[in-house]
Amino acid sequence: MTEQEDFLAWVTTTLLAAERALLGGDADPRRAIWSRNEPVSIQGAWRNAFGQADVEKIFRFLEDTFSDCTSYEFELLAHDVVGDMAYTAGLEHSSVSVDGRPRTFTLRATQVYRREDGEWRVAHRHADTVSETVVG
Repeated sequence: MTEQEDFLAWVTTTLLAAERALLGGDADPRRAIWSRNEPVSIQGAWRNAFGQADVEKIFRFLEDTFSDCTSYEFELLAHDVVGDMAYTAGLEHSSVSVDGRPRTFTLRATQVYRREDGEWRVAHRHADTVSETVVG
């Protein structure tokens, strides 16, 4: 398997499972794939974080906010792997409950990854809202 194929296999299994879990209210799988090294950062659709402590605060906020994920699809538009660094850019299509209210939204998401001890880890995430629908 090439580096590209190995990375894409990780994205389409481990990363996507972590995102689905988060949207269902469980941030532990996402925590497991995030870098334990500085710097880490999030420039999110709702909140920003710089450093491990701030990133953890966002994870706690998101797991308290999201529930009942009925659909999550990641539309990968671009990616690359160069040595121990990689990135993805794509659209995340989600149907979840946000604070108990059903919502459907699409985020434009770019993430940067680094390989640490042979495992891919997320080091940076940037996402913004493309569209949102409140149901009910």
